[in-house]
Amino acid sequence: MPMLLETDELRIKDIFSSFKGVRQEIIPILQAVQDVFGYLPEAVMKEVARFTSVSESRVYGTATFYTQFYFARRGDHNVKVCCGTACHVRGAAPILEAFERELGISCGGTTEDFKYNLERVACVGSCALAPVVVVDEKVFGLMDVKNIKECLKVEEGEQQ
Repeated sequence: MPMLLETDELRIKDIFSSFKGVRQEIIPILQAVQDVFGYLPEAVMKEVARFTSVSESRVYGTATFYTQFYFARRGDHNVKVCCGTACHVRGAAPILEAFERELGISCGGTTEDFKYNLERVACVGSCALAPVVVVDEKVFGLMDVKNIKECLKVEEGEQQ
């Protein structure tokens, strides 16, 4: 079992200080943990179970039920390529492939330097702008494969 670093223990205590430790808080606690760590580390999941007085399997079962939770470290920047109907019809597939080539990862993967992760999403609700890519919180509409490098300029001050 992975051990917690002292700094991680302090971060967990800080997270838990906002909660009572009851079963009904499992989802908000997991969300807070993921906000801090970027994913749900196994050792922290065990601490959540202990804090809420529920079994580890119940905490894990809850986390695996929802697609919002991740169990491996993800990239600092999240690239989402919309593949909903409007985006699909307007060329989402070649855009996704171009991102895979540019980042050197497959859809669902994370770059080795943990800078980016790439995912396909069903719909971002911006169909009029199809095809759409979302990097972190910034929406790029009317995307074309020749514009993907602009989307990846996420370093502070680079993205317009």
